[in-house]
Amino acid sequence: MIRILMAVLIGAIASAFLTRLLIDILRISRIGQPIREDGPEGHITKTGTPTMGGLAIVLGALLGYILSGLVTSFLGRSDGVFSPFTRSGLLVIGATCFAGFVGFLDDWIKISRERNLGLNAKLKTAGLLIMAVTFSILTVVYTSVSTELGFARTGLFNIDFGPVGWVIWAVLIIYATSNAVNLTDGLDGLAAGSGIVSFGAYAVISFWIFRQMVRSGDAIYQVEHALDLAVVAAAMLAACAGFLWFNAAPAEIFMGDTGSLAIGTALAGLALTTGTHLLLPIIGGVFVLETASVMLQVSYFKLSRGKRLFRMAPIHHHFEIGGWQETKVITRFWIIAGTLTLMGLVLFYADYQAVIS
Repeated sequence: MIRILMAVLIGAIASAFLTRLLIDILRISRIGQPIREDGPEGHITKTGTPTMGGLAIVLGALLGYILSGLVTSFLGRSDGVFSPFTRSGLLVIGATCFAGFVGFLDDWIKISRERNLGLNAKLKTAGLLIMAVTFSILTVVYTSVSTELGFARTGLFNIDFGPVGWVIWAVLIIYATSNAVNLTDGLDGLAAGSGIVSFGAYAVISFWIFRQMVRSGDAIYQVEHALDLAVVAAAMLAACAGFLWFNAAPAEIFMGDTGSLAIGTALAGLALTTGTHLLLPIIGGVFVLETASVMLQVSYFKLSRGKRLFRMAPIHHHFEIGGWQETKVITRFWIIAGTLTLMGLVLFYADYQAVIS
């Protein structure tokens, strides 16, 4: 628990400090985010707002994870289940940094080249897939991750993919989740705030699994390195919170693809390493809602030969154009995120009870 608290404290302070530093540097350099001309009219005023704030999220989480682990080692709490820098934890935080780097390249090209849409779509996809495949293979080979599908370790669903099937499944989950968060990042603080509650859920789940293993060694929860995964989730939560201090409406800085791709990858990594794949669409329900709205919009547009299902997609823009204030949309989506996260935690516990009874 002490290491988790340290990760939260360090992650939040580091992220907030780095975000403030980025804002100052980018403003002095006159580097800002270009705004889509076909977006909501009210967003035009955001043109020139500093972006790439996701760097602060990634570095803040990394510092929270590493420094809390070093302190734990120094205090002599690095044996057995308390070991910092485990294979699972390093793989998740490493994949997060890799995804953030891909997003950084995309953001940098957008702001450094006039009227550029960013990294080539094929190169961006290739970068994410390389990261996802590498993470998935290393996780299967070097950890004892379960290849079963379920809400918990086992339970309502008990489908074993096998190593190869699991790698394919994991790649799909990572790619889908990273892009889902990217689609959600369209309003000030929406993605960061939703990410906070999602990472909070995985911090609780990972720590609860760790406590169950320590107390009873229950075979249902043989999740390797559960405590270290809780630290990763806590560090990401804190880093998002430190960034949100400046990203809340009206935003002083945007996270860009650097932050959104990193957040999505971290959530997917935590879901995969804790064996809670089916909880991810519930805990990250807002991200699913945003992605589904885009898919429905595109499908309906093609089937109806030019008609639109929503005023604009992703769906948060639908409500904006409909007259809702941006802050109202954000707040209500945060409420939805919190409610779905609570539902996910309840389902997690209910699945555990169903297995042991």
